[in-house]
Order: sequence, then structure tokens, then C-alpha cells
Amino acid sequence: MAKTKNIVNEREYIINLRKDILITPKYKRTPKAIKAIKKFIAKHMRIPERDVKKVKLDSYLNEEIWFRGIQKPPRKIKVKAKRDGEFVRVELVDIPEKLKFKIARQERLKKSVEKAKEEKKETKKTKEVVDLEKKTEEEIKEEKKEEKEKLESASELKEKMAELQHKQQKHVKKEISPKAQHRMALQK
Repeated sequence: MAKTKNIVNEREYIINLRKDILITPKYKRTPKAIKAIKKFIAKHMRIPERDVKKVKLDSYLNEEIWFRGIQKPPRKIKVKAKRDGEFVRVELVDIPEKLKFKIARQERLKKSVEKAKEEKKETKKTKEVVDLEKKTEEEIKEEKKEEKEKLESASELKEKMAELQHKQQKHVKKEISPKAQHRMALQK
């Protein structure tokens, strides 16, 4: 029978960053701490070839590490690693009060945005109904206007036709005699 590995999907670790941090210059300590966390997780979660590109840090964990700046990252940090397919997601276990407040605020904002979207949908529906009613009223008014315009345009056409007929009657060409035609030809 083939041996199967038990792959653990979730683990908690307390990572001691002191030894990695103290040997680096002060202006590089926090980036080194992040690299050390990724390296530690890649080793302990048994990622193939210890590829640190497959380790993804949570935004709250990142904020906690960078909280005191680039020179003074925390000496120890408690994290929870979760396997997500080929990637490993690393989260902060003990979220500080400030971050809890921030998370709660973000959740409230999401809920308010969802409510606003629902209200917009409802108002759109009511506006569509009102618009349909207005359109029917407007269509009736437009039809009446079109009828008036047709009547006016018909009367205007009759007047123009009458004027044209009158002008044509004035400018009826008289028949020119052959002698007159000969004279006109000589004049040109």
C-alpha cells in the first residue's frame, strides 16, 4: 500500500524574530522580519522547495509588523497558517483592539454600502413606474402636438400651393412669333 501524507490545513505558531532582526541594520529590520516569517512558514508548512512566493501574509499581520516602523518590528508574533490549495495564508491570531475596531468599521461600511445599493434598486423600480406613467401622459401630449403640427403643415402646404399656382399664372410664357425669335437671335 502507498503511504499517504497527512497534510495539516491549519496551524498556529509563535515566531521568534529576534535572532533574524538583530543581525540586520536598523533601516532593514521590518522587511527582514517579513522575509523571516515567510521563510519560517514555508519550512514548517512543508511547502515544496520552500518557495516563499507561495506564502501570503494577511493585511492585518502586515500592519502589525509595520506598526512601529521600519526599525522596530515586534520580537515575537503569533500567527495562524492556513493551507489554501498550493498557497499558504498567514493571519494574525491576536488582533489588537485598534485593528478590531478597524475591522468592525469596515464590516459596517460594507453593510451600509449593500443597503444603499438595495435602496437604489428599489428607487429605480419606483422611478421606472413613475416614468412609465409620465411617458404615457407625455406620449398623449406629443400625439396631440403632432396632430396639430400636421394640421398646420397641411394648411401651410395649401397656402404655398396656392401662391405657386398664382405665380405660374403670372409668368405664363407668351408664344413668340418667328420674326421676334429672329431678332432676338441677332441681338445676341
